[in-house]
Amino acid sequence: MANYGWEGLNKDGVRESGTVNAADEKEVRRTLRGRGVRVKKITPPSFLEFDIGEWLVARGFAKAFGPRELMTFTKQLAIMTDAGVPIIQALEILFKSERNASLKNAVKTISIDVGEGKTLAEAMGKQKGFDRLYCNLVKAGEAGGILDEILRKLGEHMDRAEKIKAQIKSAMTYPAIVVFVGLAVIWGLMTFVVPQFVEMLKDSGQEPPFITQLVIDTSNFIQEYSLIGIPGMLVGVVLLQNYIKTTTGKIAFDNFMMRLPVFGPIVVKGNLASFCRTMSTLLSSGVSLIDSLEICVETIDNGVVANDLKTVRKAIEQGKTLTEPLSKIDYFPDMVSQMIRVGEQTGRVDSMLEKVAEVFEEEVNNLVTNMTKLIEPFIIVFLGGMVATVLVAMYLPIFMSAGGN
Repeated sequence: MANYGWEGLNKDGVRESGTVNAADEKEVRRTLRGRGVRVKKITPPSFLEFDIGEWLVARGFAKAFGPRELMTFTKQLAIMTDAGVPIIQALEILFKSERNASLKNAVKTISIDVGEGKTLAEAMGKQKGFDRLYCNLVKAGEAGGILDEILRKLGEHMDRAEKIKAQIKSAMTYPAIVVFVGLAVIWGLMTFVVPQFVEMLKDSGQEPPFITQLVIDTSNFIQEYSLIGIPGMLVGVVLLQNYIKTTTGKIAFDNFMMRLPVFGPIVVKGNLASFCRTMSTLLSSGVSLIDSLEICVETIDNGVVANDLKTVRKAIEQGKTLTEPLSKIDYFPDMVSQMIRVGEQTGRVDSMLEKVAEVFEEEVNNLVTNMTKLIEPFIIVFLGGMVATVLVAMYLPIFMSAGGN
């Protein structure tokens, strides 16, 4: 946003001039047209007033805002609406304090749309980053006059969802990093250290033991095919990522991850926690069961779970209860199905789902903690054993030679 100078004629034909704070000339003309001013001249802002963030957003170069930025925005908006600050004024305050250029631009556009008579949910629905779950909850809050409470629930929901994602990501990332570093060390030994010992063995003319010959052959193989293998692996990773982006690839990858012996339970329970938390938030906000399931299908990242939820939604449309189709899903625990059945009988499905989500979140936390404790020693022993094998294989001929002498 910057100050544009203007000159024009008002409704009475009298010449006037002034400044308008806007993103571009188009917005200046629209604003002045709304005031009944016929524009004759617009003076661009000085270079010192140039907003590079606005320029980047307008040309698609700005980084999109993520869940964390949106969560912070939601919590701040909830606090201000709870304090009785008018929604347009609250949006203007958040616009001035926002640092992310994309979210700042979105807040500005939302504020303009609300000022022109649109609802907050309608205005947010036009912006990228505000998904259907978010907009539907805001719509329910506006309709019920409890926007501050809904925004607070949204902030809490997003906070917990991000924590679950972070736990799952850390469970996958930590072992991957340790293994990568270990393999890099072994590759370095095979490529740079082992050849030095090979030269020493050649000079001695000694016949190497089996284990030493095995390490030497492995070293030769790695040296010969590294230039092909490493680029090939990178190409393979890129092709895999592109395959996962397809519908079939996404489902195949998610199904594979859910069946892994150590990581599988974490992935399953993490996704079920997200589903239960989202359903609880939607139902407690007055969204219907069918609409809640449809929104969950769109917001759940796991393709297998999303497909199963589509089946659940179809079953409910045919008159079945929520428990019946859920109990047929093999990875959905029977105890949880029974808890939801009790919730249906008492009319408190939202509360029961919230309790189930808390159970799953606690289980994910315990699984990640236990997995880290179990897998860290295993990886260290395995990689340490590999390095030790290489070193023993290289020094063994030297020890044998010394013993023979």
